[in-house]
Amino acid sequence: MDSELQRLRNSIDNIDAALIHMLAERFKCTQAVGRYKAEHGLPPADPSREAAQIARLRALAQDAKLDPDFAEKFLGFIVTEVIRHHEAIRAEKK
Repeated sequence: MDSELQRLRNSIDNIDAALIHMLAERFKCTQAVGRYKAEHGLPPADPSREAAQIARLRALAQDAKLDPDFAEKFLGFIVTEVIRHHEAIRAEKK
């Protein structure tokens, strides 16, 4: 295989590994949020927070030359999973 292609693929592999570790850390934090919400009777979803996050990440994406629509879809996928976790935590607390 061409050494330049291998170098680029190695960089992609490293970035993918970093993304996985960052997502794992993010989900540790959101699990703590889910437990807090369950203990304090708060709803699993927070539409105003989600809207603010979408706006913030769309702006960050634009600044980073990343498609803001892609960033919003990616965040939407994550938020959907977080809410699912929060609902599960809430159900456990009942």
